[in-house]
Amino acid sequence: MVEINTTYEGGLHCKAIHKSSGVTIETDAPADNRGKGESFSPTDLLAASLAACYLTTMGISALDRGINMEGTTCRIEKHMSSDSPRRVVKLVADIKFPAGIPFDKRGILEAVALHCPVAKSIHPDIDVDLNLHFPDGQDMAEHTHHA
Repeated sequence: MVEINTTYEGGLHCKAIHKSSGVTIETDAPADNRGKGESFSPTDLLAASLAACYLTTMGISALDRGINMEGTTCRIEKHMSSDSPRRVVKLVADIKFPAGIPFDKRGILEAVALHCPVAKSIHPDIDVDLNLHFPDGQDMAEHTHHA
C-alpha cells in the first residue's frame, strides 16, 4: 500500500505528497479548461504514468536479460474528447530505443510494455497506440482499441 496525500491549494492547483519519500507533484488545470497550464494536469499525469510504466517495466525485463536500455525515451500524446464528459480518448506512445537492443528480445520488451500495470489499469474505452522505434528501422507497432 502506498499513501499519497493531496491538497487543493486554490487557483485550480493541487499538491500531492508521496508519503514514504516526501516527493511532491504539483498540478494545474489545463489552459483549455479554466487553468493556466502551469504544470501537469491530472490527465497529463495519466499519460506520463503510462510512459513511465512502459519504460520501468521494460527496464526491469531488460536488466533480467542483460540488455542495456539506458537512454530509451517515450514521447506520449494525450488526446481529449471534444464532447462531454471531458475525458482522455486516445494515447499515442512512441518509444525510441538506443542501438544494441537484440532483435530476438524486442518482442519480449513489447509484451512487457503492453502488460504493464498502468496499461492494464487504463479504461477500456481509451485507444492506446504503442510504437517501438529502433535505430536499425525494425520498428514495431501495437494498436489497442478497447471500446
